Amino acid sequence: MTNIALCGAGMISMAHAAAARQLGHPVIAVASRSADRAQQVASTFDSTAVTYDQLPGTAHVVVVATPPQCHAVDAVRLLDAGAAVLLEKPLCRTMQEADQLVAAAARHNGRLLYGENLAYAPVVQRMIALVPRIGPLTHLEVRSLQGLPTWGSFTSDEWGGGALFDLGVHPLALALLVAGDDTLVDVVADLEHGGRAVDDLARVTLRFASSLVATVECSWRHQTTEWDLEVASDSGVVRLELMPEVALEHNGEPVPLAPTRAGGDPRLEQLGYVAQLEALGAAARGEPSWCDAGFGRRVLEVVAAAYTSAGLGGAPVPLPFTGRRDLTPLELWRGA
Repeated sequence: MTNIALCGAGMISMAHAAAARQLGHPVIAVASRSADRAQQVASTFDSTAVTYDQLPGTAHVVVVATPPQCHAVDAVRLLDAGAAVLLEKPLCRTMQEADQLVAAAARHNGRLLYGENLAYAPVVQRMIALVPRIGPLTHLEVRSLQGLPTWGSFTSDEWGGGALFDLGVHPLALALLVAGDDTLVDVVADLEHGGRAVDDLARVTLRFASSLVATVECSWRHQTTEWDLEVASDSGVVRLELMPEVALEHNGEPVPLAPTRAGGDPRLEQLGYVAQLEALGAAARGEPSWCDAGFGRRVLEVVAAAYTSAGLGGAPVPLPFTGRRDLTPLELWRGA
């Protein structure tokens, strides 16, 4: 049994806490900027409301789901205090902070996981296993389309970026995972703000060494929620739907999915929250993970290149990223 604490008590923290409850792991402490909010979430999970500086206490692992501008400081402090850390996406705001997190994780034997829950979703893992069966990819498209969340400060400069920075890291991570060992060569992006202070619609093109060209679209403008992924080759097509329902097709035929475990919310398992928390427990025991700070930095590098490209009118930005590592994505977009 693994004791878990929450650093941040927003909507995503609730999902992690619910996943912990499904696994039988106690949430023993909850910290938030709002004492009332900490108390409310703590009461829901039979836990104790604490302050940030009281973490980790006796927790083995801490879920860090504070605003992105706090991620690096919070995660490094908790690692240094002896906890394993699940750091919610986006990893942090700048490449400089990402470098610091990778270094801190290395000092602590990799006890930091990047919070990309979809990487652990059973249906995503099933799709990745199917891709080699259809041969070299000629098409890769990922979309995450929805309305602007009604909570959080997503449109503030302090957050660090808009739809691509916060929502877009999900489809970008999936594109990288499906492309596998194919090297990403450059990034082209078009961002729109729709009158907001930050981007609310992004279209990104990823060009890989194999000549595969992937497209990623994310939006906060949609009335409905549609998250999907499609890959194709000369011999087949695989299509994945994550929202509003989970489904997988191979050449137009449904692919049977493993049943979810009895009890609890099946969506927490389908969308990877349960398996992710299991991986965090393994990291706390010293077992390495592939979805680590290094992978989070890789995703953020694509984000930084995309915002830079948008600021340059859609010019390709090569990877590895050579731009300023001390600027947020918004600053890269506005100052390019």
